[in-house]
Amino acid sequence: MPSGRVSIASPVTALLRRKPRSTAETEPARARSAIIDIGSNSIRLVVYEGPRRLPNILFNEKVLAGLGRDLPKTGMIHPDSLEQAEVALKRFAALVGEMEVDSVRTVATAAVRDAQNGGELLKIARRLDLKVELLGGDQEAMAAGHGVLSAIPDADGIVGDLGGGSLELIRVREGALHERASFPLGVLRIPDLRSKGKKGLEKRVGALLAEAGWRGRGEGLPLYLVGGSWRALARLDMYLAHYPLPVIHGYHMTCEAIERLRRTVSHISKGRLRAIPNLSSGRVPTLGDAGALLSVLLAELGSRETIVSAFGLREGLLYEGLSPEERAHDPLIAAAREEGRRLGRFAEHGDLLDDWLTPLFASENPQRERMLHAACLLADVGWRANPEFRAERGLEIALHGNWVAIDAWGRAMIGQALFTCLGGGLDTPEPLTRLAPIDDLEHAKHWGLAMRLGQRWSGGVAGPLQRSSLYRDDAEQLVLKTRKDGAALYSETVQKRHKALASAMNMEPVFEAVD
Repeated sequence: MPSGRVSIASPVTALLRRKPRSTAETEPARARSAIIDIGSNSIRLVVYEGPRRLPNILFNEKVLAGLGRDLPKTGMIHPDSLEQAEVALKRFAALVGEMEVDSVRTVATAAVRDAQNGGELLKIARRLDLKVELLGGDQEAMAAGHGVLSAIPDADGIVGDLGGGSLELIRVREGALHERASFPLGVLRIPDLRSKGKKGLEKRVGALLAEAGWRGRGEGLPLYLVGGSWRALARLDMYLAHYPLPVIHGYHMTCEAIERLRRTVSHISKGRLRAIPNLSSGRVPTLGDAGALLSVLLAELGSRETIVSAFGLREGLLYEGLSPEERAHDPLIAAAREEGRRLGRFAEHGDLLDDWLTPLFASENPQRERMLHAACLLADVGWRANPEFRAERGLEIALHGNWVAIDAWGRAMIGQALFTCLGGGLDTPEPLTRLAPIDDLEHAKHWGLAMRLGQRWSGGVAGPLQRSSLYRDDAEQLVLKTRKDGAALYSETVQKRHKALASAMNMEPVFEAVD
C-alpha cells in the first residue's frame, strides 16, 4: 500500500445512520461554545457554533507556550512558558467574552498535571475566571479516542494521541472505546530519551509497552494518528508525495513511508521545511522526534499503517457531551446538511431531492448512498457564485470542505456530482481521476444530471418533488411521473435535462401526468 494511498472505504456500518431524519438532525443548534485546551506544547482556543453532532469552527488560535519543555530535566514549567501562558489565557478569556460564547470549557493535560509548579498556572486561570479541569491520563485517552470515533465512526484499530508531555493509546472498535493507557512519551520528552544512546528510545518505549501489556496489540490494525507533531509529519509526506488534496484527515502512511520521512527530516534544512505549505513552522523542531517515536511505536505494536485523524481531544470532549441518539447521527450528513442550509436557497431541498432520487438509484450500496445523499444536500451551494464558476465552486466545496467520515474517493464522487449538477457537463476535472476510478466517476455524473433535473423540475421548492417520482421502468425507460395539475412544470428546459439524463443512462425519457 503506497504512502498516502487513496482508499476505497468499506461499506459504512450501522454506526452511521442515514435515515430517518430526526428533528435534532434537521434543526441545528445556534449556541456558541468554546474549549481552551492547555496542552504540554500548545495552548489553543477553539470556538464552535452549529449542529451539535459536528459544529462549525468559528475561531481557532494556538500559542506554542511549551509548558512541558523543561519537565524531563527540571520537573517544572519554565517561568517564560508560564508568562506566555498567562498572556495567551488573558487574550482567550477576553475573546470568548467579545464573541458572546455561551459556554467555555478549559482543560489542562500532562504538563500541568505533572509539573511541580503546575498549580501556578491554575492560579493564573482562576484569576481570569477560567475554571480548569485537570484531565488525568485516562481522561485524555478517552477524549482522544472519542475524537477519532466522532470523525471516523467505524474506526477499528488503535488511537495514538501524541501530546507534548504524554502519549495515549486507545483501542477502538464498533463505535466504542476499549483498553487504553497513558505513557510519559510526549514529544517534548523524546530528545532526552534519544540522547541516551542509539537504542535509548527503543528500550524505553519497549519497556513501557511491555509492562502495560500493549506490545503486539496492533498486529493487523491501523494506528490512528492524533496530535500536532504527527499531523505535521503527515503534511511533509503529502508534500513529498505530491498528494492531490490539501486535506490531512484520513491520510494514510505505511511503515516504509515513515522510515523514508525519518531519513528526509534528518538531512533536510529547517529553512526548507518551514517553506513547505501548510506545515506549521512551530512543529518543525519536533518532526525528527515525532518520526522516531512513531517508527518505534509501530514496531512495538505490530501495526503496518497509519491513518491521520483531524479530530482529537477537543472534538472528543464535545462528542462525550452528546446523547447516544446524537452520536448515532452521520457526521458527514450532518455537516453537509448544515452547509447546504447555510449556502443554499431552500433548507429542506437537499433531503427531498435525495428522497426523490432514491428509487432511480435504489441498487446503490450503503457507501454510495451516503455520497449521493451528501451531494444532494450540497446541490445548491453554488447558486450564489458567478454563474460561470458555479461548477468550480461545487467542486471546491466537495474536495476541500471540512468533511469527516469520508475518504478521498468519497470527496471525488461528490465533487463530480456537484460539478455536473452545477453546469460543468460531463467533463471530469482534475484531480478527480487521481482520486477515484473512471467508472465510478461516470456513475457520479449520473447523480449530477439527476440532481440537475430535480432542481430544474422543482424550482428548488418542496411541492413538485413531493408530488412526482423519477424511476426506471421494466422497459428501460426513465419515467418522470407527476399529477396532472403539475404537468405545466414540464417545460422545454426540464425536457432537455430529462433527455440528457436518460441518454447518459442508456434509457428513453418518458413523461407521465396522471390523475
